[in-house]
Amino acid sequence: QVLLVESGGGLVQAGGSLRLSCAASGRIFSINDMGWYRQAPGKQRELVARITSRGVINYADSVKGRFTISRDNAKNTVYLQMNSLKPEDTGIYYCNAELNYGFQVVPSWGQGTQVTVSS
Repeated sequence: QVLLVESGGGLVQAGGSLRLSCAASGRIFSINDMGWYRQAPGKQRELVARITSRGVINYADSVKGRFTISRDNAKNTVYLQMNSLKPEDTGIYYCNAELNYGFQVVPSWGQGTQVTVSS
């Protein structure tokens, strides 16, 4: 069993910054893509940022220039640095990892961490 544990969420004023972390632990062979998604109240979960095992990155248009995703493959950890936060960034942020077992790839999700940006 693999666990993804997020940390770093909280309450911040508009214009502030937060850094999210997500560490994967358990029976891991390798991880393909890792990413962050968010879900605002009453809305569907959406991609925020994603990074491949080789460091190829894509961002949602709404966060480009403000958020930075990175990962430490040795620690099976992905980070999301969020700057210039806006109230519309409020939501539950979920970590995702594609666990590669050779014969199959299994998506895994964290429990989510709340980010609240006040105006």
